[in-house]
Amino acid sequence: MRAMLPLAATAALTASLYAQSASALLSPDKLNDLCVRSAQLMDAGGVASPDLGRAVGPIIENVKQACSLLKIKPTRGQPTYTLMLNVRAYLELSDAIPKPYPFPEAARQQLAEVRDLSSRLDAHFRALLDTKDVQLVTADRDDLAHYADDDRRLPAPRTGNPRVVFIGDSITEQWKLNEYFPERDYINRGIGGQIAAQMLGRMKADVLDLHPAAVVILAGADDLAREIPLTAIEDDYLMIADVASAAKIKVIFASVLPVSDAHKDVDPSYERTPTHPPVFIKALNEWLQSFCAQRGYTYLDYYPALLDGQAQLGGDLSDDGLNPNGKGYRVMAPLLASALSKALGPSAPPAIPPPPAVSSARSKKGKDSGK
Repeated sequence: MRAMLPLAATAALTASLYAQSASALLSPDKLNDLCVRSAQLMDAGGVASPDLGRAVGPIIENVKQACSLLKIKPTRGQPTYTLMLNVRAYLELSDAIPKPYPFPEAARQQLAEVRDLSSRLDAHFRALLDTKDVQLVTADRDDLAHYADDDRRLPAPRTGNPRVVFIGDSITEQWKLNEYFPERDYINRGIGGQIAAQMLGRMKADVLDLHPAAVVILAGADDLAREIPLTAIEDDYLMIADVASAAKIKVIFASVLPVSDAHKDVDPSYERTPTHPPVFIKALNEWLQSFCAQRGYTYLDYYPALLDGQAQLGGDLSDDGLNPNGKGYRVMAPLLASALSKALGPSAPPAIPPPPAVSSARSKKGKDSGK
């Protein structure tokens, strides 16, 4: 019983921290609104108090730069901390610098609003730290519980219908494979937001224990969003392949998909190229293709088929610049069928049926780092 106490205590702490942080944590949209409003009020303060306006110029510039970074990555701690400190600095200067007399009532209300925004930002920053602590202390880092019940209920593979497991992030999770490939034993084990290292941690529970003939691996997008070095991602690819090969499971590596900025006007977080640099995507894909050739694995190259004229993910193939929509998956489906036929040989199922008429997946905001 004593051995169970640390785990129980950790779980209780995790739940408590999460509950306390949920209400204070600002959504990306609300954080962006706070940024915009803070800069507006600071600029306006310089009109009512010219001395203050001259003193806070660098502070306002720091606020605007931090806000620009937070539009791209709203959960980043460093720009949030910079924003918080500079808003505080503005308020301290506004208190220290003599105000003209009479000081307009509207200007007093603006300063009061900046103080309110500062308090909200402080609470948001504390909640952000708590959220990150929860991620660090969780007892299930790789989210093995996500498919645990489904894995237990899954029947054994049937002769003549080779099982294929798909492991990946939200791009895999959102693909309704049963609609595109009916009557196939295709098992979706995608989890939105996961990096390759987490997929490596799930290989036994969500791949090996399901006894598939092949595994399709689509990873890397969330690694790039978290700024994980390419060499570390490649090491995870290699170890995932080694685990599958040791179990005599056919390995199919899918290329990292292109991204697009086409929808950034809909939502600032949909500007994807800063968080998923195309040059890094190309480098990962080149490494994957070479690795597959060396090892005799199947390389599933989605990348060129999804590009538009600007070398980005086609705007009509995605609703958020990252995850394919129904049209995007319909482009990917025949490429997947061809790769499976190559990997499984004579045991592969027949050609895929016509694609479904209704879009089968919509992008889910907040799932990446990318989210």
